Amino acid sequence: MSTKLEKLTFSIDLLTKGVTGKVGEVQRSLDSLASKSSAAFMQIGMGAAGVAGAGMSLLNIVQPAREMNKALAEVSTLDVSDQALKLLSNEALKYSIQFGESATAFVSSAYDIQSSIAGLDGSELAKFTRASNVLAKATKADAATMTGYMGTMYGIFKQQADVMGKAEWVEQLTGQTATAVKMFSTNGREMSSAFTSLGANATAAGIQAAEQMAILGTLQASMSGSEAGTKYKAFLAGVGNAQKTLGLSFTDSQGRMLGMMDILGKLKGKFGDTLSLADAGELKKAFGSEEAVSLINMLMADTKGLGAAIDQIGNINGMDKASQMAGKMVDPLDRVAQGANAVRIALGQSILKGVAPFANKLADTLGVLSKWTQMFPNITKWVGTGLVVILGLAAALGTLSIITGMSRVAMIGLQPAITALTWGLNGMRTAITLVNLAWKANPLGMIIGGIGLLIAALPTLLGLWDSFKQAFGDTLWGKVVMAVLNPVVMVLRQIGGAVSWVLDKLGLLPEFSGALSSAVQGVSASGGQGVVDTPAMLDAPRSASVPSGGVTQSISNAMTRNSSNSRTIQQVNITTSKELDAQSINEMAWMAAG
Repeated sequence: MSTKLEKLTFSIDLLTKGVTGKVGEVQRSLDSLASKSSAAFMQIGMGAAGVAGAGMSLLNIVQPAREMNKALAEVSTLDVSDQALKLLSNEALKYSIQFGESATAFVSSAYDIQSSIAGLDGSELAKFTRASNVLAKATKADAATMTGYMGTMYGIFKQQADVMGKAEWVEQLTGQTATAVKMFSTNGREMSSAFTSLGANATAAGIQAAEQMAILGTLQASMSGSEAGTKYKAFLAGVGNAQKTLGLSFTDSQGRMLGMMDILGKLKGKFGDTLSLADAGELKKAFGSEEAVSLINMLMADTKGLGAAIDQIGNINGMDKASQMAGKMVDPLDRVAQGANAVRIALGQSILKGVAPFANKLADTLGVLSKWTQMFPNITKWVGTGLVVILGLAAALGTLSIITGMSRVAMIGLQPAITALTWGLNGMRTAITLVNLAWKANPLGMIIGGIGLLIAALPTLLGLWDSFKQAFGDTLWGKVVMAVLNPVVMVLRQIGGAVSWVLDKLGLLPEFSGALSSAVQGVSASGGQGVVDTPAMLDAPRSASVPSGGVTQSISNAMTRNSSNSRTIQQVNITTSKELDAQSINEMAWMAAG
């Protein structure tokens, strides 16, 4: 018997170590798979990141140049020569570095100028564009507004511009406009609105640009630019009829209209320095509108200042004043940023010249491949299927990595249960060891106690296993754990069956049912008083009574070998929840004998 118990103890020890070993093997396999998958994905990711990084770096370098080239391409659609485009590009880079503004926006504004002013050559387009952008900076307007202003003014003063030269005229106009804006505390947007409302009426009457700017600027002290242009236009419309009604001449010997200072001088000679209510009514009848009377009334209040403004604006040549005003509004950090951008544009344009042929070849190749997909649908299908398979494998590996990580977390959460199971197996091994020692020592009470502990441990372990299956049997990690531990549980069940068979053959199975381990604690090996508790839960079918010469004879022989022939059975209290027959009492008494 001792040899069999030793073998059983050895088997359970192997099972205990086997549980840990199996779980460890599973964990190591999952870790290895996860590590290889992660390494593969990391390698793919690093390679893809390298390719993407190189591509993004190249795109980042050439992006400003691409934008500039697109703007230049738009201007080229207006039949602008390559030489003119080159001059425009160089002027744009100079402007951006000097004033801290976008070179691409500079080129884009050239499109509007070329659209509104026909016949500009290469240098003229670049100068018109520069003048418009500098004026926009100086007068706190946007480039689009000033570009439109230049187109409007060229339409109004076209004859003068052609005689002077377009480039010289636009630079003078830029300087005069900037001076007028500063002098009358207005801005480029309002001045543009004033001339848009006025149109070419004053120019048609022979009025110079400086005088028109001075008049419109003076009026803008108390009204908007568009309203100032409307009043000036009304005055010009009624001046011819007014001279007849008032008996005054507002034209020179050649029939051209006199300047505003001469007309105001004649009106002052007739009505004085200020206009009365009657005078205003007479002027309204003469000029035909309230707007014309309002203009005369405002300008007569300061004819000296108006004359000085006309002279100052008329003396402007070139756009130095506008450049000075624009320079005062430049942020040095903007200059640095746009300077760096200009370098990127120049560098990117050089790169694009070398890349362009390759890009065109690649585009042509892609076009051919696109045609092949239509010409050979079956090949296209297989190529597409191959790509799907590759992507599917990548997705599977990614999913496997996720599952592995989840399984690792699950194993960590399951560790307490595995530990408890290991402890249970260790407890069983200890119990069997005690039983083995008990057989060697041969006190019957220690033998019964050890066997009771062995039997009591099995239902607990198997109950834990059944609870685990019910709770986690449907989860992925639960199935993994069950696959590992099922062999262990099967061995435990076989051990329980073997022990039950042995006890049945010995006639002790009914007494070891349920919690017999608590009953044997009351048995004193020294012959003291003990209590045997037989719970009502012991409902297992009873076997036949102990056979003659069975356990009784074994006990007698054991006692004969280890003690004297004399023995004493002291008082034994038998507690039970049901009636016991004589046979049961006799068996209990023999079991309690020490």
